[in-house]
Amino acid sequence: MGENATSLPNTSLQGKKMAYRKVNADQRTQGHAQYLDNDDLQATTLELEWDMEKELEEPGFDHFQLDGTVDHHSGNSQNTNIDLEPIQPSASPKGRFQRLQEDPDYVSHYTRPAPKSKRCNFCRIFKLFCTVLILFIFGILIGYYAHKKCPPSPTPSEPSDPHFYHDILKEIKAENIQKIFRDLIQLPRKEEDTDIAMKLLVQWTSCGLEDVQLVNYSVLLDLPGSSSNTVTLKNSGECFYPSGQKCYRETKKLHSQDLLYSYAAYSAKGTLEAEVIDVQYGTVEDLVLIQAMTNVTNKIALLKLGQSPLLYKLSLLEEVGFGGVLLYVDPCDLPKTQNLSDKAFMVSLNNGGDPSTPGYPSIDGNYRQNRSNLTSLLVQPISALLVKRLVSLPEDRSKSDGCIPLKLAMTEKRIISLNVQTVPTYKTISNVIGYLKGSTFPDRYVIVGSHHNSVYGYSGQEWASSTAVITAFIQALMRKVKRGWRPDRTIVFCSWGGTSFGNIGSYEWAEDLKKVLQRNVVAYVSLHNPVRGNSSLHPVASPSLQQLATERQSLTCLGKMKCPGSNVSSVQMQGDSDYFINHLGVPTVQFSYEDIKTESPSFLFEALFPAHNTVTEELDPLFNLHETIAKLTGEVTLQIASEPVLPFNALDIALEVQNSLKGDQLDTRQLLAMASRLRDSAELFQSDEMRPANDPKERAPIRVRMLNDVLQGLEKNFLVQQAPPGFYRNILYRLDEKMSQFSVLLEALEHCKLHQSNETLQAALSKVLNSINSAQVYFKTGLDVFETAFAGKK
Repeated sequence: MGENATSLPNTSLQGKKMAYRKVNADQRTQGHAQYLDNDDLQATTLELEWDMEKELEEPGFDHFQLDGTVDHHSGNSQNTNIDLEPIQPSASPKGRFQRLQEDPDYVSHYTRPAPKSKRCNFCRIFKLFCTVLILFIFGILIGYYAHKKCPPSPTPSEPSDPHFYHDILKEIKAENIQKIFRDLIQLPRKEEDTDIAMKLLVQWTSCGLEDVQLVNYSVLLDLPGSSSNTVTLKNSGECFYPSGQKCYRETKKLHSQDLLYSYAAYSAKGTLEAEVIDVQYGTVEDLVLIQAMTNVTNKIALLKLGQSPLLYKLSLLEEVGFGGVLLYVDPCDLPKTQNLSDKAFMVSLNNGGDPSTPGYPSIDGNYRQNRSNLTSLLVQPISALLVKRLVSLPEDRSKSDGCIPLKLAMTEKRIISLNVQTVPTYKTISNVIGYLKGSTFPDRYVIVGSHHNSVYGYSGQEWASSTAVITAFIQALMRKVKRGWRPDRTIVFCSWGGTSFGNIGSYEWAEDLKKVLQRNVVAYVSLHNPVRGNSSLHPVASPSLQQLATERQSLTCLGKMKCPGSNVSSVQMQGDSDYFINHLGVPTVQFSYEDIKTESPSFLFEALFPAHNTVTEELDPLFNLHETIAKLTGEVTLQIASEPVLPFNALDIALEVQNSLKGDQLDTRQLLAMASRLRDSAELFQSDEMRPANDPKERAPIRVRMLNDVLQGLEKNFLVQQAPPGFYRNILYRLDEKMSQFSVLLEALEHCKLHQSNETLQAALSKVLNSINSAQVYFKTGLDVFETAFAGKK
């Protein structure tokens, strides 16, 4: 200890005398006896005390703090605790020495660190408290103004609330649809398809739709030539245009566009001189009867439109050897409100898509086939007025008890020269595609489709009507979106181009995205020509959507005079839903107003008559019918896009299959047995899986997703590989309401009469059997997956 004291430098003492006195032994506690008896420990303690005192005397002691100081508590020599408190100058580390305060300044100088340390701690705590308080107040202000400007997101239960739909649908108003419609028909009549599509893109974007795209395709169109097609009577030499007007130069200049566009797109080209043979509607029975009476090779058939698809009837005429066709609509088949006897029309012989790229999209680099003629027949649509001149009947003939159908007398022989000329041309057609992304299932699409532009005024009012309705729906929907709402599934709004030439725009887009659409599309909602008449509402839906369409129709149309219409049926419909039904197996629904005669044949809609500028406003002057269609379409779309479980009825598909096998024309016992098993599986699926999933208390997200995947793919089982021309590949759809059985079976039965063979019938029976079996296995597999997936959890 002495050596250590002498070794300290004098400068460290700062001229002050330090005196130490030993603590009296009597003051030591009993617990410290062991330390006092230990000389080594005492020496160590004195050395530590001296070193510490030396540090206290050095400058900067105000900031001194001893790390690692050990405090031995009384009665426990083995227990040590870390003491991080500042060293007090009045006590030694072990409590064995006390400082002799000889210098009065010493106390005032060395007692400052403790209060200063406490003040520093207090300042730090106070600063921290102020910082947290400021941040807290600032956070409250940000949250308040953010909440004020951005309304809260809707709760998951909101879509099931009927008021949720009403908030959107009440924004759809007739006067708004009328305004949009009038703006559209003001566009130049000869404006290109792409120009109109660009205007729609701007309009949809201004509504607030986030992602709107213009998708262009270069496709092969069959356009009329510079002069109109003609029909010349050989016995008199009289020349007529398709409308029935004589071939005078003045007549040619009058309504030249209507004359030019009275043709059949993709028909064969050339001139044919031959006898005209009346085949009426061109059914198999008609053709069998005519073949028994005369040779029809290279003759010209006088054919009525209706009863079955035009492409199917043309295939039969081509099969038996005809060389040309004069096509017309019998006035007796039209409603009395439509006087079209002096008008010719346009038809397309294209079954769908760009003829030069069948089955694949028309994108750069793809091979283009030379398919400007889709039939070997020369086909020319003509007016009923020209038919009357061909059959030598007075133009105005009526009967007190009703209309007399047109018919050429069997004794009369008419030879004509038919001249058909068209020009195949590659043109750019445009689709407008707008996306409203879903919040929960953005990879599932509900497509709402309309079409824009037509062939130089042909059905021009109809496309404007269709586009006005879908635009009004977008406007109403986006107002709700701006307030924070979103549908669960993505809604895709589509305005198709090239519809009049065979649904080209929708086919090309769907072929381009086929793999994505096969997996993601949930449903297609069609707005093709929503107001074609004003007599009755005509809803069409696939079997899985019939119940939803019926419910929406009854609720929306409550109290409206003209709203109740026919029962919802699954029949073939016109428009761009074709690809989604026949190639993707997507459930589809469509609402429209029509003037339908109960006894009139179907498929008259295949004729595209020129429409004058006021036809739509004559049918619906206040646009109330347009408003009804918009609200029906909107509510169905919202329900499909927002319900947790897709509103599809699996059991209705099984019931539709059973009903389509009734009748005594065919032996369907094996099919009925298979259909019965399908119904049993559907009932089990409906009760065990769909019913619990519709209960919010039992609804599990993974179960709902699996269930929706099964429902989404149901109708794909009923797609046959090949169907007769003009028939749907989806066999769940019938040709018309009058037909109760599968269309492919009835067609095969009729075809047997023409060829005296049952091979076609056996092939059709196999197609139907395989479809039913596929659906039954699909249901059973779905049930097995559910049972396996949730067996462990149960």
